Amino acid sequence: MATAANGAGNGDVLVGLGEGAGQLFLRLDRANRHGLVAGATGTGKTVTLQILAQGLSDAGVPVFAADVKGDLSGVAVAGAPNEKLLARAAKMNLDLTAMAAPTVFWDLFGDQGHPIRATVSEMGPLLLSRMLELNDVQEGVLTVAFRVADEEGLLLLDLKDLQAVLGFVGENAAEISQRYGAVAKPSLAAIRRKLLVLEDQGAGSFFGEPALALSDLMRVDGAGRGHVNILAADRLINSPRLYATFLLWLLSELFEELPEVGDPEKPRLAFFFDEAHLLFRDAPRGLLEKVEQVVRLIRSKGVGVYFVTQNPADIPDSVLGQLGNRIQHALRAYTPADQRGLKAAAQSFRINPAFDTAEAIQGLGVGEALVSLLDEKGAPCVVEKTLIRPPASRLGPATTAERSALIAQSPVRGLYDEVRDRESAHERLQARAQAQAAPAPPAKTAPEPRPPARRSGGGGSRQGLGEAFTKSVLRTVGSQIGREIVRGMLGGLRRRR
Repeated sequence: MATAANGAGNGDVLVGLGEGAGQLFLRLDRANRHGLVAGATGTGKTVTLQILAQGLSDAGVPVFAADVKGDLSGVAVAGAPNEKLLARAAKMNLDLTAMAAPTVFWDLFGDQGHPIRATVSEMGPLLLSRMLELNDVQEGVLTVAFRVADEEGLLLLDLKDLQAVLGFVGENAAEISQRYGAVAKPSLAAIRRKLLVLEDQGAGSFFGEPALALSDLMRVDGAGRGHVNILAADRLINSPRLYATFLLWLLSELFEELPEVGDPEKPRLAFFFDEAHLLFRDAPRGLLEKVEQVVRLIRSKGVGVYFVTQNPADIPDSVLGQLGNRIQHALRAYTPADQRGLKAAAQSFRINPAFDTAEAIQGLGVGEALVSLLDEKGAPCVVEKTLIRPPASRLGPATTAERSALIAQSPVRGLYDEVRDRESAHERLQARAQAQAAPAPPAKTAPEPRPPARRSGGGGSRQGLGEAFTKSVLRTVGSQIGREIVRGMLGGLRRRR
C-alpha cells in the first residue's frame, strides 16, 4: 500500500484514511507480495477482508476466500450504508456507492455452494497424512501404498480406492516389504480406521471427480471484474485438519500448475486464508517447510497470499517474514502469552516516531487498524493509525434465498454438481478378486462308449449276438463284392489301354 501522494495508481485498492498520511492504498503491483490481517475477535478483520476482496475484484483480480463465520458472503449483495458509514466515507472523501461483487459460492460438502472435489492422488501422501494425523511410521506405509498404486496402474480417486489399495498391500505385505521395507499390518489397520473416521466427518464427499479446475477460480466477468470465490467454511471449520489441509492443497496446486510471471502489474489471484493458525498448529517440520516453500515461491506465479488470524505470533517467523502488506487490528494483553504476542506484533512494523506501536495496538477501536504496506520499491511504509474504509457491499451475511439465486446463475453451474465415478482402484481390484474366486471350467473328456441295445424278453443275449454276427457277415460280403467290382473296372481300364 502507499499513500495517494506517493504514487498509488488508478485501480489500486483503497484501504482507509491514515492519521498522518491521507488515503492509504494497496498497490496492485505489490499485492502479490502477500499480506497479514490480524486482530482479536470483533475488531473488524472480516470487514477488512471484505473491502480488500471487493477492491481487488473491482481491479480485475479474482479472489478466493474462506468464510468461516458466514459474514463474508455479504460481498455478493449491494450494501445499504447507514449514516455512520456515510459519515466515515465523507471523511475519507469517498463516494460510497452501494455495489456487490461478482461472487461464486463453493462448499466442500455441497450444501451452500458448488461442491469442491480433489482426487486422492492429487492430495498425495504428505498432505493426507497431515489430515489423518498419522505418525511417521504410518506415513511411511501410506507412501508405500501410493507407490504400489502407481506401479499397478491403480487410479486413486476417492476414499474407497485408497481403502482397496491398502487392503491389497496388506494381502501382499510379504512381497511388498521385500521391496520397500517392512509394511506392518497394524499400521495399515490404523490408517484404514482413520479413513473411516474422516469419512464419517463428511470428508468422503471431498475426494472424487470431477476434480476442481483451477481456471474456474480465476474467472473475470464481462465487465472485467474478478470473481470473488467464497468457500463456505462454517461447517468445515469443525474439522480443522480437513480445513487447513484443503487450503494448503489448493495453494500447492496453484504453485504447481501456474506458470512463472515474475511481478505482474496485478495478481492473477488473491488467496485469503482465514483462521490461519489452524494451518500451523502441531504441524510437523516437513509440512512447515512445504508451506514456507509455497509462500516464498508462489508470488512469482502471480498469486498473493493473505493470512487472516488473531495474532501474528500464530504464524512461524519463516512465513511471517514474507508477508509484506500488514493490517493489524486491536489486540488485548490480559495474559503473559497475550503480552508476548502484542510485543511480537508491535516489533513486526516499521516504527512511526509519532506513537508507541504496542500502546496503539491496544487502543484501537472497531474498524481501526495499524497499517503498513509496500511502496513502489517494495519496501514497507512507516506504520500508520488508519480508519478502515466502509464496504460498498453488505455488512453481514447474504440470505439463503440470495445465495441460492446466485448459485443458480453461477458461471460454473452444472460443472461440479454431479459425482462421476469411473473405473479406478476399487473396481479393478474387485474385478481381480472375482476372477480369482471364479471356479475353473471343467476339462474336456472323451465320450463314454454307448452300451449295446438290450431287448426285453427271454433269450435276449442270444438274439443280440445273432444279430451282430449277421451284420458282420453282410459287411464282409459287401466289402468283398465291392472290391471285386472295383478290380473289374480297373482291369477293364487296363485292357483298354
